[in-house]
Amino acid sequence: MEHAPILVQRISPAGGRRMVIRIRGVDTVLGVAFSDADLIEFLRRIEIPDPDELVLGESEFIAWQGGRAHQYEEGDE
Repeated sequence: MEHAPILVQRISPAGGRRMVIRIRGVDTVLGVAFSDADLIEFLRRIEIPDPDELVLGESEFIAWQGGRAHQYEEGDE
C-alpha cells in the first residue's frame, strides 16, 4: 500500500528500517527501528492509540517497503 500514512522503509545495509509517518501531507521520520518493539515505541511516543495492535496486526495504515514485514536485517528468517 503506497499511500499508507505509516511507511516502514527498506532494510538499510547496516540493518534496521527507517520509519516515516505522513501527517497532513508532511513526511516525518520517527526513527530507525530494529524490531517491532521499536516501531511500537515510536508510535506510542506520538500518542497513536493501540500501537501494538497497529504494528502486529494486519493494518492498512502501515506499508512495508522491500523485504517482508517485520524483518529488520537482511537474511532474517
